[in-house]
Amino acid sequence: MKKIVIAIDGYSSCGKSTMAKDLAREVGYIYVDTGAMYRAVTLFAMRNGVFDADDNIDEARLKALLPDVKLTFKLNSETKLPEVCLNGECVERDIRTLEVSQHVSPIAALPFVREKLVEQQQAMGKEKGIVMDGRDIGTVVFPDAELKIFVTASAEIRAQRRFKELEAKGMPANFDEILQNVEQRDYIDTHRETSPLRQADDALVLDNSHLTIADQKVWLMEKFNERTQDKFNRLSKWKHCTMNC
Repeated sequence: MKKIVIAIDGYSSCGKSTMAKDLAREVGYIYVDTGAMYRAVTLFAMRNGVFDADDNIDEARLKALLPDVKLTFKLNSETKLPEVCLNGECVERDIRTLEVSQHVSPIAALPFVREKLVEQQQAMGKEKGIVMDGRDIGTVVFPDAELKIFVTASAEIRAQRRFKELEAKGMPANFDEILQNVEQRDYIDTHRETSPLRQADDALVLDNSHLTIADQKVWLMEKFNERTQDKFNRLSKWKHCTMNC
């Protein structure tokens, strides 16, 4: 069966990454967490004095330092999931803090940052058989992806999920601060000039506000099977026509 590109976009803390990881594992595809890539660049910026005391970004400094940023993914032997590495250091836990969450949207909005990472992401998907989640996968990175999904949920529910996630990891968590961060990121992501978050015209919408993970899995597999079978059927018809028409 021919492989396809699966693009999953949506708001922050919608569970896109968990969804994409599960789907990739289920169908034997490669999973790429583009959000982790932007978070890693943000962590790099925070470590290298790109933000001033008022959280303003020294764009010239970041642009000069960006060639020094090397992002790779390393498979965790226990979870069997890829984890992002920044210049050889696994930073999967460091990039999930609230502090990084509070700084990632303005970094991700910078055109030269997006250009660098989009180029890397497109190279990763050339052979297809990939599941990628983010904000602009179906609109910018892979506008011709065979399956596009746009995920949404209420801000309150997303904040509660993020709160529980941080608590489970033993990390500091304040619900009101998290909700404020979720709403702020929504605004920045949808209003930035370069690659704003928006639903692709041909994307399937999944509101998972009140869905269980099991419900999501069933829905995703149905859509995956529909798209891969449709592509298989169209390819078979084309081959038949070229041989007999």
